[in-house]
Amino acid sequence: MADLARNTLGRTGLEITRLGYGAMELRGAPRGPELSDEDAERVLNGVLDLGINFIDTSPDYGRSEELIGRFISKRRSEYFLASKCGCIVGPPPSGDAPRHIFTAENVRAGVEQSLRRLKTDHLDLVQFHSSPSRQELEEKGALAELQKLQAEGKVRFIGMSGTLPNLVDHIAMGVFDEFQIPYSALEREHEAAIAKASAAGSGIVIRGGAARGAPTDWQRARQNLPVRDRWEQAKLDELLDGMSRMEFTLRFTLSCPDLDTTIVGTRNVDHLRDNVAAAVKGPLPASVYEEAKRRLDAAGSRPVAVK
Repeated sequence: MADLARNTLGRTGLEITRLGYGAMELRGAPRGPELSDEDAERVLNGVLDLGINFIDTSPDYGRSEELIGRFISKRRSEYFLASKCGCIVGPPPSGDAPRHIFTAENVRAGVEQSLRRLKTDHLDLVQFHSSPSRQELEEKGALAELQKLQAEGKVRFIGMSGTLPNLVDHIAMGVFDEFQIPYSALEREHEAAIAKASAAGSGIVIRGGAARGAPTDWQRARQNLPVRDRWEQAKLDELLDGMSRMEFTLRFTLSCPDLDTTIVGTRNVDHLRDNVAAAVKGPLPASVYEEAKRRLDAAGSRPVAVK
C-alpha cells in the first residue's frame, strides 16, 4: 500500500487521499473502449490496494456505478464515494435529448438509482453535474431536494461539479461543501476560482489534473494546437529533470495550495501504479513550480480573474 498524503476535504471533515480515482474510464462501450468485468474488478481493487480512498463516479459514466457496486461494495468502509446528480435516470439519452434535468423529481430518482447501483445506503458526496446556473438549481427544486436527501442521511455532503462563469455564483451561494473543478498546468483558467472556493471553506477536487501529461494525452494534444503550443512555448521540457511529462503535470497540480485531491482515471493497473508513484513524490520543488507558472503565464495558461 502506498503512503499517499491526505487532506481534509474542506469543511466536510473527510480525510481523503490527495490522489483520488475518477471512474469515468469504467464507462465502457459505446462512449468508451470495451471493458471486461475482469479488468474492471482488477483496477477497482487495485485502487483500494494502492491506498486511494476517494472514488468519484456518475450516472453519466455508463457501467461505472454498477461495476463499483459489484466489485468493491464489500470494501465500502475503505473509501469515500462521490457521485453526481441531475443526470438522466435510466438508459442514456440519444440524439438531441437533454443530458441533464435539474428538477426535484430527477434529482431524487438519480440519487436513489445511484444507491442501488453502488450497493450502499449512503453517498458521501453528491455533486450537481454540468455546472447548472443558480436559476436552474432553484426554480424546480433541485437544490432543495438534494438537501432533503441529505437530511434523510442518504447523502452526507453536497457539491458542485462547476466551471466558470456559473462557478462564481455557486461559491457565493454558500451551500456547497465541495467543488469539483477542471485544472492542470496547461489549463489554469480556474486557478483564481479554486482559491476563492477554498477560502470560503469548501473542499476542492481537481479533475483533469494529469491532462496532457500522459503519452496518449500528448498524442491527442497534437490535435489541440493551443494546448500543445502552451507546453512548447513554455519550454516545460527544460524543467523535467528526469520526470516524465505525466509526472510533471500531476505534480504541478498537486502543488496547487488549495487542492484537497485530484482525481485521475484509468482502466490500466500499471498506469494506476505510475500515477500513485508520482503522487507519492508530492508537489514540485517550490522553485520549479514558480518557474513553471511564470513560463505558463507567458504562454497563455493563466488564471481568469474572479470577483
